This record gives sequence, structure tokens and C-alpha cells, in this order.
Amino acid sequence: MCICVNCHYVDRCVTYHAVETQHQQPHLTETPHFDPTEPTINVNIRPQQDYVEMEWDVVGCESFLEEAGKWAKLRPGEPVPT
Repeated sequence: MCICVNCHYVDRCVTYHAVETQHQQPHLTETPHFDPTEPTINVNIRPQQDYVEMEWDVVGCESFLEEAGKWAKLRPGEPVPT
């Protein structure tokens, strides 16, 4: 699971914006301006029959500042990305 959903900076983070792009999800912001320090991203690659599925998850970040439920506060009623 991506730690970004509980990060204070999720709505302005350049790295999370890239993760949203990879997952073809709507962006929390079109103009992120926070460049985090040393994010670590796991990329899970799953070959399917006629395509390759890739899942990106930020699993570590020196800039991580916990704010539990931050993503859910920004998108009330929507399922939190897993």
C-alpha cells in the first residue's frame, strides 16, 4: 500500500502525482510543487495474458509527515487507493 494516502503532502507531491499518472487516476492537483526527499517506490509487474499490469506504491520517503486519513479528507466518499 502506498504510504502517501496518510501523508500531509499528498495533495502537492510531485512523486504522488507520478503515481496517480501511472495508475491513470485523477490528480489531487494538476500543479504539484512539493519535491520529496528520497521517496522509495515499489513497482510490482504482473504479466497478464495480453498486457502487463504495473502497480506503483511509495513505501518509504524521508519527507513523509503522517496525517492519518489525509487522502480520504480530500476525496470524501471515494474509496481510498490500496
